[in-house]
Amino acid sequence: MKKETLFLFVFFCFYLMQAHQIKVCDSCDIRSIQQAIDLSKDGDEIVIMPGIYKEHGIVVNKSIHIKGVDFPVIDGEFKETIFKVTADHFSIRGLEIINVGQSYTKDYAAILVSESDDFVIENNHLKKVYFGLLIEKSKNGVIQDNQVSSEAISQANSGNGIHLWHCSKMKVSKNVLTRLRDGIYFEFVKKSTVNDNQSFGNLRYGLHFMFSNENSYFNNIFKNNGAGVAIMFSKFIKMYNNRFEHNWGTASYGLLLKEIYDADIERNVFEQNTIGISVDGSTRINYTNNTFSRNGWAVTIIGACYENVFSKNNFLNNALDLSYNSKINTNKFDNNYWSEYAGYDLDRNGIGDIPYRPVKLFSYIVHNTPETIILLRSMFVDIINFSEKVSPVFTPDNLIDASPLMQVIYD
Repeated sequence: MKKETLFLFVFFCFYLMQAHQIKVCDSCDIRSIQQAIDLSKDGDEIVIMPGIYKEHGIVVNKSIHIKGVDFPVIDGEFKETIFKVTADHFSIRGLEIINVGQSYTKDYAAILVSESDDFVIENNHLKKVYFGLLIEKSKNGVIQDNQVSSEAISQANSGNGIHLWHCSKMKVSKNVLTRLRDGIYFEFVKKSTVNDNQSFGNLRYGLHFMFSNENSYFNNIFKNNGAGVAIMFSKFIKMYNNRFEHNWGTASYGLLLKEIYDADIERNVFEQNTIGISVDGSTRINYTNNTFSRNGWAVTIIGACYENVFSKNNFLNNALDLSYNSKINTNKFDNNYWSEYAGYDLDRNGIGDIPYRPVKLFSYIVHNTPETIILLRSMFVDIINFSEKVSPVFTPDNLIDASPLMQVIYD
């Protein structure tokens, strides 16, 4: 064992002695980033000094480390992808990359990574991008502390900020993404984490993922996006401590769940969205300790949902708490706080003595005839909701919270 340790130490020291630094600047012997890469060997560090470098189609096919000093500008002049990386064990840090090419047929990116393993893309400023970071068939990557922005006007001629396809064991952390099509997009991505990102002001989704299993999403902010966050055809998902805010529009929501299985959605805040969560065909999901505040609808549930549990959530001053257009099936609402609850607690155990029916007749009417929403605050609505509460006919008579809480839950 000691011999093996000594061998590794000697090998590491030898490796460090072989690696060297290549400097790029206007007054240096090497003035081109591509020239520096061509002259480099595995393990070398390329240091790009302040300045403007008009380069694109830069090929990185070696295990090297590229570092900028004071954010040198790499200007792609709107022609194509700027960095094309096919190497393992590389890093790119401290660059300002601008003016990525745009195309209706090709996915141009500030940095394209293909079939790579063990890499870091960190602390870069990507501006006027088509796609920001496009990562394909790669694993063990860290993407953190980057700022990605564009000037997207329509979905047809814009791309995503961080786009991962067929990847695994990725970490997407502390990035800021705005004015893109989707802030973050995952497709066929597994065993990865997305945390502490801010995704706002994007045309479509702050986060969008499909066919992506065993991932965790926490401490993110998704705000003022076209349609919030969409999760589709995935399983074994954990989402906690995220904020979904101000995602407004005729077909908008904080979070859309479509064909999702075995998920935990905990301690999230859904505030001022058209719909807090829209659930369609999703099963075995635990919604716990979430807060729904001042949304149009807090939760809408469409058919084919089973074994979902809503427990210890706060429903605060939403226009409508729940829309439910099918049988209760095996779903359960229990021990939630509802600001609309008008019951009493004679034994003072913190739980209402009479059940609460969260589905109002008016929500059923609006679901079938959206134009009736203009009657929301009228006396007519109060009358029909009261009549349905007394004798349920249209709403599910067994959809109740049998143990509604009397006070808001605080973590």
